[in-house]
Amino acid sequence: MIHVFYQCFIQAINSIRSRVSRSLITSIGIVVSVASVITVVSIIQGMSYSIMRNFDGLGANVLTIQSDTPFQQRLLGEFNRLTMADYIRIKRHFNGAGRIIPSFSPFGQFGALISSNGQESQTRVVAVTSSYKEATQVFPSKGRFITDSDNTSSRKVCIIGDRVRKNLKLPENPIGEFIEVGGTSLKVVGVMEKRGDIFGLSQDDYIVVPFTIGQRLLPNENMQDITILFNVDDISRLRTLQVEIEDLLREAHELSPDQEDDFRVQTPQQLTQSITSIMDTITLVLGGVVGISLIVSGIGIMNTMLMSVSERTREIGICKALGFERHVILLQYLIEAVILSFLGGVVGLLCGWLCGFLAMLLIPGLPEPIIPLWAVTLALAFSSFIGLIFGVVPAAKASDLDPITALRYE
Repeated sequence: MIHVFYQCFIQAINSIRSRVSRSLITSIGIVVSVASVITVVSIIQGMSYSIMRNFDGLGANVLTIQSDTPFQQRLLGEFNRLTMADYIRIKRHFNGAGRIIPSFSPFGQFGALISSNGQESQTRVVAVTSSYKEATQVFPSKGRFITDSDNTSSRKVCIIGDRVRKNLKLPENPIGEFIEVGGTSLKVVGVMEKRGDIFGLSQDDYIVVPFTIGQRLLPNENMQDITILFNVDDISRLRTLQVEIEDLLREAHELSPDQEDDFRVQTPQQLTQSITSIMDTITLVLGGVVGISLIVSGIGIMNTMLMSVSERTREIGICKALGFERHVILLQYLIEAVILSFLGGVVGLLCGWLCGFLAMLLIPGLPEPIIPLWAVTLALAFSSFIGLIFGVVPAAKASDLDPITALRYE
């Protein structure tokens, strides 16, 4: 049987080599389909990896506490919030269990208009305490960070991202320069280390101010929405503290047993799993949509193989007259279809990899594409499977030909 398979394989290779042009045309559909799938998957997986790196700064012992608003409620313009009262309640109840670090954006997610020396820019403003940099592992590259005394005395200072420095055309070392934020003049005392772009958006376009200054900048106290990082001392208590915080906030927000939480208490692992789940779903949906074209390519292979059977009818008749059994003819044509599909898959992989890197070069801020091993395996296996499935009909037709009729075929 092994000898028969080997002979069929060699015969299939020779057949492909003798009809190079037709073989290339037949495989083009597979090449384009696999290249499209790999391009989509590599870009999305690259984005996923880039997002995961942003969570590396959060240690395994950090709980993130944020407000959570259902999508339907957002459409109505209603938003849940965590307030100073929630922060004080958590700090009082869990004092001694670890560092509890608050932060918030006084002007919301769209930021505020800032200016310096006649230059203006729109940027995000984040109000924090001195412990924020250790919790997030983001440090200044020049100058210093917010200190406890800055918050205690409500000192009008700020630390800026490098993009803010460029947008306001500040010098390379802007320490001592002044920036007006929300009608308040703040002195620059530090520049945060560069983090680069993601999805074409800068991660360096923000200003950090003392928590107490952020409260003064807040246009409306009812708009305050605090994010709390809880750096737990005893990691073995992480899950217990998570449940206790959830119970505390549900009681404080007077939520009935049938009401959903209006907040989220998550570990870094849960945050990572959430992002991974979203990105995997996007990969599956987009990859599936593009992958439909593989089926169309399979139909193209079937049509080409049927044409090949018609052209080689006399050849098949001679083979059958010489005693070739039905399963040998069937195997030869199936192997030929699978080889065409597999080669198309290999070329498609290379093209998809090149397209991913080309997209990275042409789209500013797009992360480096990553092709996971499962995508390579799946692409090659599925393209070969398509060749096998759509090669059955032509192979069966060839193996069922009557030798006398085939020999008479012109």
